[in-house]
Amino acid sequence: MKRGDGILFSGGAAGAEAAFGACAEAHGVEEVNFTFEGHKIVRHRGVRVLNHEELQAGDVSLEYVSRLMHRRYTDAPTIRKVLQTLGYQVNSGQETYVVGAILDDGTVRGGTGWGAEFAKLCNKPLHVFDQEKNAWFTWTGEDWRKRSSTDAPLITHPHVTGTGTRTLKENAKKAIDLLFSRSFER
Repeated sequence: MKRGDGILFSGGAAGAEAAFGACAEAHGVEEVNFTFEGHKIVRHRGVRVLNHEELQAGDVSLEYVSRLMHRRYTDAPTIRKVLQTLGYQVNSGQETYVVGAILDDGTVRGGTGWGAEFAKLCNKPLHVFDQEKNAWFTWTGEDWRKRSSTDAPLITHPHVTGTGTRTLKENAKKAIDLLFSRSFER
């Protein structure tokens, strides 16, 4: 894709989302950060505050998510809103990039994992940079395929979702930088 093409859909939170946003800005890619009133974010470019009605439209059963993710999500209002905004991010993008850790059950650790699972359910291309394994993985529809450094993913759709952990390690920051450098002509 050419520099300036595309839109990044994210959440503007510290960590992976901030790194995705900084790379988008550096490569002339538009940025939309979905958030909700009172949520602390660090990226303020393209902020889109979801109102109560929009959040309700993106609501999901926490019991369903807990069962799907093999862990318990509390019914706290903040976690519910975070999951709802993740739904907006994934719905808006044509492909999804996540930074986190892939667990033995095939899910991604933490709240970020819902974004990855939702991308699977929507049958969207999904790539995860696992910080602990220091590698990109692509969801095949049945399992994760590890990518080599010569076969690293490229952003191929104009609308892309970027999300992930708040505790971003240096290897993941570098992986995001390289993803954008490979994907967008300078």
